[in-house]
Amino acid sequence: MELNLSGKRALVTGSTSGIGEQIAKTLAAEGVRIIVHGRRDEEARRVVQEITAGGGTAVAAVGELGSDEQAAQVVEAALTAFGGVDILVNNAGAFPMKPWLQTTASEWVDLYNANVGSVVRLVTQLVPAMVERKWGRVIMLGSFMGPMPGPPVANYGTTKAANIAQAVSLAKELGGTGVTANTVSPGPIRTPGMEAGARDMMTAQGQAYDFDAFEQFYVQQTRLPAGRIGSPVDIANMVAFLSSPLADFITGANFRVDGGMMPTVN
Repeated sequence: MELNLSGKRALVTGSTSGIGEQIAKTLAAEGVRIIVHGRRDEEARRVVQEITAGGGTAVAAVGELGSDEQAAQVVEAALTAFGGVDILVNNAGAFPMKPWLQTTASEWVDLYNANVGSVVRLVTQLVPAMVERKWGRVIMLGSFMGPMPGPPVANYGTTKAANIAQAVSLAKELGGTGVTANTVSPGPIRTPGMEAGARDMMTAQGQAYDFDAFEQFYVQQTRLPAGRIGSPVDIANMVAFLSSPLADFITGANFRVDGGMMPTVN
């Protein structure tokens, strides 16, 4: 399917590994010019080099989006590189695991700043120009833990619920402008973080690390309907579609790309 994305400009936050990296590479393969964002210059430049080696166009922008000053520097780098941003993918975020009753109020606030405040900083600086051009895309990366939070990641799930709400409220505010806002909510995805967790679990149980064995155990325990853990490509493909002109009539929606993890009808 031709997505008609060639020549568009995208800032993909947190795109130096995992899901964000795959989103950047998938969009680049569709002809999108990419601003690769991360907190480490070396990793950002690695992804840029891999995209350009594959025939794509990309530049790096490094900064901590929990800071007003550094977020502004990331925006400036994006505008300097390509003159504007047509697609904003808010993927960056922290994922701490800590029991509810052991998490302090300041830790909740700090995570909210990192996962929710960062979105506000970029939207307010980049979306007005999209409105002027009468075309744009804002995509939040949510999580199945937004509508279905669990105790070990209570503050994370709360921030993901907030990201989903951000997309809905932004979609309503941008009605009729040509700019859409949606959320893609992944389920269990094979990322470096998941692999590290799987390795730790199997090691603690005295087993040799084997992701296939972990996947089989996980699918059985969760009764995951898809029968497998997802790949970053599964998420990137949905983001690419929502980024395209083919998705003009879709806004304010939350797409669960979770292998059926959420047992609900909406």
